[in-house]
Parts: sequence; structure tokens; C-alpha cells
Amino acid sequence: MIDIRPVSYVVGLLVAVLGATMLVPMAFDLSRGDENWLPMLESAVASMAVGMFVAMTSANGAGGRLNLQQIFLLTTTVWLILPIFGALPFYLGAPEARYVDAFFEAMSGLTTTGATVLSGLDTMSQGILLWRGLLQWFGGVGIIVVAMVFLPALGVGGMQIFKSEGFETDGKILPRASQIASQISVIYLVLTVSCALFYAAFGMSGFDAAVHAMTTVATGGFANYDNSFAAFGPAIQYVAVAFMMLAALPFVRYVQFVAGAPEQLWRDRQVRGFFMVASILVVCLSLWQWQRAGVGEAPFREALFNTVSILTGTGYASADYMLWGSFPVVFFFIIGLIGGCAGSTACSIKIFRFQLLFASLNSQIRRIHSPNALVIPRYDGKPVSEEVLSSVMVFFAAFILSIGFLSVGLGMTGLDLITAVSGAATAVANIGPGLGHTIGPAGNFASLNDLAKWMLSAGMLLGRLELLAVFALMTPQFWRA
Repeated sequence: MIDIRPVSYVVGLLVAVLGATMLVPMAFDLSRGDENWLPMLESAVASMAVGMFVAMTSANGAGGRLNLQQIFLLTTTVWLILPIFGALPFYLGAPEARYVDAFFEAMSGLTTTGATVLSGLDTMSQGILLWRGLLQWFGGVGIIVVAMVFLPALGVGGMQIFKSEGFETDGKILPRASQIASQISVIYLVLTVSCALFYAAFGMSGFDAAVHAMTTVATGGFANYDNSFAAFGPAIQYVAVAFMMLAALPFVRYVQFVAGAPEQLWRDRQVRGFFMVASILVVCLSLWQWQRAGVGEAPFREALFNTVSILTGTGYASADYMLWGSFPVVFFFIIGLIGGCAGSTACSIKIFRFQLLFASLNSQIRRIHSPNALVIPRYDGKPVSEEVLSSVMVFFAAFILSIGFLSVGLGMTGLDLITAVSGAATAVANIGPGLGHTIGPAGNFASLNDLAKWMLSAGMLLGRLELLAVFALMTPQFWRA
């Protein structure tokens, strides 16, 4: 029997901390004379009270190390429970959203998906806009820590290949996981502040710069305006591209950079692969845009911005690319399934898994040509174990099947083919906008039926936690272990 007290203790503390952070947008609204401060205060008090109560009642079992089952349970429970309380400001506050919509928005925020059911953002309470930004910012740093500390230990989706790498630099052992997490958090904060300063320097208001910096570095995609980044000029869009790319790189490399090993960043095969893929994709879409709209800076910028936004899973839009023709529709659907680097705030399948897939394919082809040869797949010059390759292949299968089953389920609720398939893909890959006129870059998810919203929320949770960490909880063997 699993002792859930250590898990509920941590979850209770995190709920209380989440409630305490609601006081920031509450104070902001109060200082501006916005009546939304009261619902925000009510949400904060309720969250802190429940969180502290759960933590105190579980404190007697909080000592000691977590075992494997408790880590699995904690990883999933945190991302399931926090949106329940993170939804309260949307439910009680200015949008006065129905709870299904409030939960959808909170889940989208904490998983850094960026899909939204809210409209009229241009005139919405700034406290609510700030809360959306904070949700994504917390979700971004949270998933980096999970990806670097928990998922490698759990052996999820091939992440065990980074089990030792994240804590070694040319033989020198870096600090323990808790110190790595604190160093990553500092770097995350520095990137966010730097992004905000650049945004402000190029014309954003202080408020917009702060909120958009949080959602950019989190590769979340929540914007303060209904037309997303089309509300801003070219210079600001180029700044966003730069920081979306930086946020999609493995944060452990930044830790090593600060620790005196800057060469590790470019030596990382993931990093080189990510920049190569991004460059090729930008060139392809730029050529399409130039033949469609003429050669110029604006078509190139639109191609660059939207390609990087979808590739990294951020989900900002600077134009309605549904109007660009049939090729961009397929193009954006495919690149959204690629993602950035492991150990970053980016989402989806991740570059390293494709690299391992191609390494495995290459080995199989070589074995066909030379049946007696000893062919071992390698990654970054190191042999890859069968356990890692098997884990990656299982992840690919689970990812595709999850999108397939979710698409069928969404179709059964009455959604059309494009909305169902792209909605499933954008939820599981944590991208943000889907395709079509309903949930595409010019729309949102508000018009979907309630069942579809609950299903998409479940898809976001699955995708953010790399699928297998959640699926493990659904097996009888897990609970008997």
C-alpha cells in the first residue's frame, strides 16, 4: 500500500504557495482601484487555507525519501490539483467563467499549452492577465525541474539518457538535484527579467513587458491581446523569437555555462539539431511566403515568428496563417509535433527522441546490409542501451495513439475533423492554437462543448508529463507495488 502522506504534504504546500501568489495580482488590482481584487483575495484565502490544512494533516508522514511509486504519484497529482485552485480567480473574478472554462484556462496555463477560452483580453482586468502570466511562468520552471530531476529517474520516454549528464561536466560532479533546481530557477528568472527589459526597450508598456516575458520564457503563449503578437511591431516580434529559442534549449547547459563550461552548450547534439531544424523550417516557409506575398522583410518575419512559436510550443501568432494556403496548414501541424530540447520549457516530442529514432533506424538498416556485424546505436558518441531505445519507441507509440484516441473522442462530441485532430494534437503536444477557423490562430476554444474541454484538459496533462508518467498510475501493478 502506498503511503500518500508525503505526497499530500508536498501538494498541500504547493497549493498554499499558489494561493499566496494570488496576492500579487490582488494587490495590483487593489492599487488600481479595480474591483476584481476581492475575488482574487477570496481565491487566495481559500487556496492557502485548504493547502495548509492538507499539509498539516499529512506532516507526520512527510519525513524521509520518496519511493518510486510516490514520485510517480506526486508528479501527476501536482499538475492535476494545482489547476483546480488556479482556476478560482477565473471562476470568481472578472471573467466570471464557468468552472469548466476556468479549469481549462488554468490547466492550459500551468501546462504552458496556451490554448484559451477567454476573449476580450484587450479590456480584461489586468489582475487576471497577470495571473495568466504567472500560471504559465510557474508551469514553465516546474516542468524544467520535473524533466531534469524526476523524469530521468523514472525512465520516462527515454529521459533516463540524461540521468547522469545533467549532473556532470567533464568529470566534475555538479551540486545535488535540489541545488540544480535552484540554479535553474535563478537562470529562469534572469532570462525572464532580460526578456522583459528588451520588450520594454522596444516599446512595450511595463505591464505588457512583464506578462509577455513570463509567457515567452515559459514558451506558454498567453498574450494580453486577442490578436496575440500582431498587436506589436517588428522589433518586439524579433525579440520574442530570440527568447523563445533560448527557452527551448536545455537549461542544464546554462547551469554548466555559468559553472565555467560554456562549450557544453554548443557541443550538445540536441542544441545543434534544434537550430538546424529551425533554420530549415524557417527557410521553407519563407520561400512559400515570398512566392505568395512577394519578397520582403514582412513575409520573412511572419514565417520566422510563427515557425519558431509553433516549433517551440509557445503558440503566439503574429498573423492568421490559415489564410496562407494549404501548405502552411500541414506545415504547422507537423512542426508542432517536433518540439524543442529536453530539459527546456518547450514541449511536444522533443528533438532528442527524433535523433534516437533515426539512430535506431540507421542501425537497423546497417544490420540488414551486414547481418553479422555488431551495430550499436550511438548518441553523442556514446552507446545507447536497448532500455532507452525501447522507452523512446514506446513514447512515440503512446504519443501517436493518444492523439488518435483523443481525436476520435473529440469527434464523438460533435467536432469536425480538422478541429478534432488539431485540437487533440495541440493539447497532447502542449502547443496552444489548433487549426481551422474555430480554434486556429484567429479563434479560441470557447465555443467547444464542455465534454471536449474536459477531454482537452486531460490531453494537456498527459502531454506535459510525457504521457507514461500518467499512464503508469492507471495500471493495477502500480498500486499493488
